[in-house]
Amino acid sequence: MVKKKKQKTMLSAFSIILILIIGLGIISHLLPNAKFVGDEIVNGSGTVGAKLSDILMSPILGFEDAIDVGIFIMILGGFLAVVNKTGALETGIKVLVQKLKGREIILIPILMLIFSIGGTTYGMMEETVGFYVLLAATMMAAGMDPLVGSATILLGAGSGVLGSTINPFATGAAISALPEGIQANQGLIIIIGVLLWLTTLAISCFFVMRYAYKVKKDKGSTFLSLREQQNAEKKFGKYEKNGEEKVSLTSKQKVTLWLFALTFVIMIIGFIPWGEFNITIFDKFTGWLTGSSLGNWWFYESALWFLVMSIIIAIVNKFGEKGFVDTFIDGADDMIGVILIIAVARGASVLMRVTYLDNYIIYNAAELLAKLPEIAFVPLNYILHIVLSILVPSSSGLATLSTPIIGPLANTLGYSTEVTIMTLVSANGLVNLITPTCGAIMGGLALAKVEYSTWFRWALKVIISIIIANIVLLSLFALVTA
Repeated sequence: MVKKKKQKTMLSAFSIILILIIGLGIISHLLPNAKFVGDEIVNGSGTVGAKLSDILMSPILGFEDAIDVGIFIMILGGFLAVVNKTGALETGIKVLVQKLKGREIILIPILMLIFSIGGTTYGMMEETVGFYVLLAATMMAAGMDPLVGSATILLGAGSGVLGSTINPFATGAAISALPEGIQANQGLIIIIGVLLWLTTLAISCFFVMRYAYKVKKDKGSTFLSLREQQNAEKKFGKYEKNGEEKVSLTSKQKVTLWLFALTFVIMIIGFIPWGEFNITIFDKFTGWLTGSSLGNWWFYESALWFLVMSIIIAIVNKFGEKGFVDTFIDGADDMIGVILIIAVARGASVLMRVTYLDNYIIYNAAELLAKLPEIAFVPLNYILHIVLSILVPSSSGLATLSTPIIGPLANTLGYSTEVTIMTLVSANGLVNLITPTCGAIMGGLALAKVEYSTWFRWALKVIISIIIANIVLLSLFALVTA
């Protein structure tokens, strides 16, 4: 019997982020005033108190930071609407569930592993936003809920990013930010990264599959509020047990699904920085279309690619010019709320830069770490970068800010540079599994119709388990490499 849950009033993603921004503004006034020599700040001397205009403008300026991903998501919405109009996705999901016959849960570890490979190699995170609708619908059709789909994507890709091995935006950025004269053994970094990646993935798979089993067995076990359940059913449809009626794909729907899959495969290939790995096979592809070859894509190139493919799918399904344009615009319109959330989330980082709060925290924390015994260095360095990552979610941004300070400190104290780099990378990856300042989280959850507060409550045990495992693993490497 399905248990009825009381409808709760929860803070929206917008409110949570705006409260955080206001809190940062207040904190900037409680710390010492920054000292300047000319236009240059004396590092770690203090902060510049945020003016009311700084606080109010930071979410607006967040749009400037998020313009590329915003355009990508808007066109992605149009693309998904075109695909949905064909009925190919809905029917394809039903066919998949029909074929698995109650074994749908095996999709979870397979998909999590695939997403994690993207995470560890090139930092696949914001690029996963397009998959949330698809997996939320799949898990609903399989008798689970959208939270299972969201967790599969977020913890899967996030596990890989946390254990980045050759990710140029995390480990690559950290290594390149080391001051001259300090070197890191990239082989050792890869070994540490692999172990962090696989242990985190194992923990995540355990929690997601356990929850999926519970929900599939008893719908009353869902973490979703009554309002979220109603929204999910309205968006993705109600779960219906497989009856005698068999569903099948038409020829056009099969072609549409192949084009749909090809679109995402090419996008992923486009994002992977092949030049970093001395792979030149893709250099001659797509430059004629986007101006950038595969491997040098970012959100603008991907936006163009999704637009082109939406047109091709519309032609295959004979939508007509008006049918395509109306459908595409409706889909793009559905993404406005997601884009607003991502842009406002960037406002926190904008305010951090304006007030020099990031500068103050990193320099003063480095001084404190220098006075601590070796056994405490790794755990406290990890906690420091958790705090910094909440304020600076970008892995490359955090690496550029932190590594030139913490790297030399660790080297001077005789601690492993490799462990120090992976402490930064893993802490940043951990925070980007749960922080409201991460656009991928807030945008993806909004698409899956899962409230951020629901995700936070469900994911907290997972995060704590990962923190413990990470700190233990990094501490052991620190002892071995000392």
